[in-house]
Amino acid sequence: MATQGNTLLNEGIPAIEDAFVVIVKTEWNAHIVDTLEEGAIKVFKEHGVKYLTITVPGAFEIPFMIKSIAKHYTDNNISAFIAFATVIQGDTPHFDYVCQGITNGIGQLNLELEVPTIFGVLTVLTEEQAIERIGGKHGHKGEEAAVTAIKMIHLNRKVLST
Repeated sequence: MATQGNTLLNEGIPAIEDAFVVIVKTEWNAHIVDTLEEGAIKVFKEHGVKYLTITVPGAFEIPFMIKSIAKHYTDNNISAFIAFATVIQGDTPHFDYVCQGITNGIGQLNLELEVPTIFGVLTVLTEEQAIERIGGKHGHKGEEAAVTAIKMIHLNRKVLST
């Protein structure tokens, strides 16, 4: 299900072989994050993509874990990473620090790693907004992250083969 902003997301999903995606997700807001993961798994099964999920305590720890996995498990032929988290604004500036930290961390990973890291992080003001993004009026961000991963794996392989 594509969002209003990207109506072309589900068009032209390339066929890829031997793709392996590592999903790194947080324990926080598990009822939402698990639904993001379920959406991604649905897409991966439809397109024959293998996957592994690793759970970390918090959103801030996701970039560290992705970097560690990429550094120490290079023989696993990882094709992409997806970061799944839901950060809901509270009464303190903690929300801002966590959102900025994970955004910067994932951005840095995309500059450093040889494979893409997909930003599947919901940064929302309310739980209702998060629910709208896991199958509600704003689409399913877990499915969208999986489609993005497939497209980026295809593009990355295309660039590396030229």
